[in-house]
Amino acid sequence: MPRYTIIGAGPVGALMGLMLARRAQRVRLIERRPDPRATPEERGRSINLALAARGVLALEHAGVLDRVAPDMIAMPGRMLHDEDGGLQFLPYGQNRHEVIHAISRERLNRILLEAAAAHPGIELGFDTRCTGLNPDAGTLQLRDERSGEASSESFEILLAADGAGSTVRAALVARGASRAEEQALAHDYKELQIPAIERPGAGPGYAFEPHALHIWPRGGFMLIALPNADRSFTATLFLARHGDPGFDHLQRPGAAGEFLQRWCADAAAAIPDLESQFARHPQGRLGTVYCEGWQAAGCVLLLGDAAHAIVPFHGQGLNCGFEDCRVLDQLLASHAAPAAALAEFERVRRPNTDAIAAMTLENYVEMRDGVRSALFAQRQRLGAELERALPGRFIPRYSMVMFHPEIPYAEAQRRGAQQERVLDALAARYGLGPLQPAALTYAQGLLDPAPDA
Repeated sequence: MPRYTIIGAGPVGALMGLMLARRAQRVRLIERRPDPRATPEERGRSINLALAARGVLALEHAGVLDRVAPDMIAMPGRMLHDEDGGLQFLPYGQNRHEVIHAISRERLNRILLEAAAAHPGIELGFDTRCTGLNPDAGTLQLRDERSGEASSESFEILLAADGAGSTVRAALVARGASRAEEQALAHDYKELQIPAIERPGAGPGYAFEPHALHIWPRGGFMLIALPNADRSFTATLFLARHGDPGFDHLQRPGAAGEFLQRWCADAAAAIPDLESQFARHPQGRLGTVYCEGWQAAGCVLLLGDAAHAIVPFHGQGLNCGFEDCRVLDQLLASHAAPAAALAEFERVRRPNTDAIAAMTLENYVEMRDGVRSALFAQRQRLGAELERALPGRFIPRYSMVMFHPEIPYAEAQRRGAQQERVLDALAARYGLGPLQPAALTYAQGLLDPAPDA
C-alpha cells in the first residue's frame, strides 16, 4: 500500500488527507506554516469562504460535514446596498436547498486539521517548507522554518496542495514537466472587519442581516461582506490597483474613510476603526493560474489552487478544490495503479477548471455592475419562470454552478451560453414581460431535450 505525501495542510490538503485515510491509506501532511490550532487566527488576508453544494458534497464524502455544519451560516441570497442606503434582497434560487454557507477559512482549516490529527493514519508536520523535488528520484527537499535546517526525504506519491504560489508547480515547470501562466487581475483586495454591535440587554448582534451575502456594487468596484459566527462580518473591498477610483488613490491619511463614506456609507459607519484597519491590513493580489501538466513521473500531482487558482468572484475556489479531492479520491479507489488515476485526473478535471475560471471572471462584472440594472432583474425573473415551467431543461447558470454538483462546470458553461441565447431570442420576439404560452413553446424548441430523454 503506497504512502501519500501531501504538501500543504490548508483546507484542500487536509480534506484530501482525510479522504485517503478514510480508505486506510497512509498519509503524511507537510505544512510550511505553524500549526494553526496553536496560533491566533490570521486577520486581514483570508477572503471568507462561501461553501456551496460542491464543497458540501466533498465534506460529506470525507465524513466531516457534521463537524463543519455548526460553523456554517446559511445565505439564501444577496443583499444589495445602493448608494443611498437602500436594500434589495435577491434570492439565489427558487428552492430551499439553493443556499450557500459562510464560514471562516481559519475555522474550517482548524476543524479539518483536528479531524486529521485524530486519525491514526495521518502524520502531521508543521513549520516545514518544501523547497524542491525530483519526481524521477522520488525525493523532496525540505527546510525547517524554525531552525533553518535543510533535509531530504523520499516519497511514493506526492500530492501538491500548496496553493496558487505552489513550490511543487514551480519545480515541475523548471524541469519542463509542466507549463504554467498566471494572468493577474488589475484589481486588488483588502479585508475589513465589521464588528458585532452591542444591543442593550440582548448582547452582541450583527450590524446587518446575517443570512445574506452583502454586496455594495459600484460599477468599477465593489465591497462585499460575509457573516461570521461571532456576529461580526468580514468585508472585502475589490478595487483597481491604479486609477481613480483605485487603491493608489487611498494612501494618504483619511482617504480610505472618505472613499468608503462616499460610496458605502452604511458599511463605513459600521467600522469604527476603519482607517486603522485599512492601514494595517495587507493589500492582496488576485489572478488566475492556468497550468498544463498537472502530474509528473506517475507519482506527483498538482491539486486545487496549485493546478488552477481562480479569482474569488463566484465563490468557487475552495468548492472547486474540494471537488478535486472528491474526484481524485474516486479515481484512486477505482484504479489498481495510482499512476493511472493521476494521469486521468487532469483529463477529467481540466476542461471543468478552465470553465469555472472563465465563469468566475464573468461573475465579477455581474456582481459589481450587472446586478444594478433593471435589465438584469428582468432577465433573472424570466429565467426563473422558465426554470419553473421547464424543470431540468432550464437551470440558470449560477444555480448549475452553485447548487448542482452533478452538472460539471464545463456543461454548466455550455448550457448557460445556450440559455442566454434563448433569453435573447425571447426578448427580441416577445419582450421581457411575463412568460406567455407562445413564448414558452418557442423556448422549448430552442433548448436541449430533457436530460432523461
